Amino acid sequence: MTNDNIIKSVIKMKKTLFVSLCLFLSVSLHALGQVKTGLDVLIATNFEAVRGLRVGVITNQTAVSGDGKHIIEVLRTAPDVELTAIFGPEHGVFGKNEAGEAVESSEGDSIKIPVYSLYGITRKPTAEMFKNIDALLFDIQDVGTRFYTYISTMNNTMEAAADFGVKYIVLDRPNPVGGVVVEGPVLSPEFTSFVGIHPIALRHGMTVGELAMMFKEEGWLKSKKKLDLAVVEMQGWQRHMFFEETGLSWIPPSPNMPTTTTALIYCGMGLIEATNVSEGRGTKAPFQQIGAPWLDAKHLINELQAMKIQGVRLRPVQFTPVDIPGMATNNKYDKQQCNGIEISILNAQQFRSVDFGMKVLTLLQAHYADNFQLKPAWLRKLTGQDWIAGAIKSGDSSVRITGKWEKETGKFIQKRADYLLYE
Repeated sequence: MTNDNIIKSVIKMKKTLFVSLCLFLSVSLHALGQVKTGLDVLIATNFEAVRGLRVGVITNQTAVSGDGKHIIEVLRTAPDVELTAIFGPEHGVFGKNEAGEAVESSEGDSIKIPVYSLYGITRKPTAEMFKNIDALLFDIQDVGTRFYTYISTMNNTMEAAADFGVKYIVLDRPNPVGGVVVEGPVLSPEFTSFVGIHPIALRHGMTVGELAMMFKEEGWLKSKKKLDLAVVEMQGWQRHMFFEETGLSWIPPSPNMPTTTTALIYCGMGLIEATNVSEGRGTKAPFQQIGAPWLDAKHLINELQAMKIQGVRLRPVQFTPVDIPGMATNNKYDKQQCNGIEISILNAQQFRSVDFGMKVLTLLQAHYADNFQLKPAWLRKLTGQDWIAGAIKSGDSSVRITGKWEKETGKFIQKRADYLLYE
């Protein structure tokens, strides 16, 4: 994408955001603006943290201020600040690339700002990319799940900033699935990958600013030099808040993350990607519905309901995955009707998504062994552990499996306490 197109995209996105903002105002005028993001605080402090500096920004379409301005526009017009480089994560600067699709870098002629992809030839900035940067800003909405790759991009750019002596500033944003609940296995370092960058819980309950501090202070960065790190904290966010309580407008951080409900369910249903069951890609409700042609949806629902899972409603559904350009292609069971379950959240505070995911996986193994297939190597990457696939295949219950990782999760909860910025 050229920079002319990027600026056009900003303008187009502003119009879309304005319409969305008007609709949101009509529903919840009181709540709007309750939380100020790190970007809003940066603006309110008259860009004190970056005044007089040449800055690069790692960002995507989610980096919008409370009044609807994208960070690229904000920085280009900021007093005594020079925007010299733009970096895009997986899905690109404006989130138009589907999962796993390489993104090209570009350099336009009109505004002279290079745009670098960190999900293409390289996933870590080079010295050439940093040659005109004094400070690097990170402003991306995360979803609160370890295997969502934006925190891996943050880690890699933190390492590069340390290597090249560049100040690193995180503009903090809410964890959309809340900051209280922590669940799931902690990654074992030997299984580090781009979908599991450090030994944190699968659902970690931390903001990107808190994670950045943890990555640095725990000595997890692969750099021999010390990073100059700063976090511009939010104002008004509290740990118990889910995204709907922040007063902010949800901008999908990737094509298959359309709603905040998707984000909560994804913590557990993302594990379905390591199986031959459709996770709903190729439909308008990814992760909120899962299925396969051979699945007996009513039976699976009955088994799940017998477990008395809190905060969720399950209904049988039929769906047919199809290619959706820019969102999902090469889907499981393409153009085949799938029988599945639709997942609706009744109480986000009660719902435990990772626990639910393990219940689904163990039931699929128990009742559909002739058709159900696990992909152990991929499940190892997603869970950060090499024993879970074997436990599922051997018929262990979800209670036994989740109980086995609880001790390490408890240790992580104690460790993360040193880095929490919000009550």
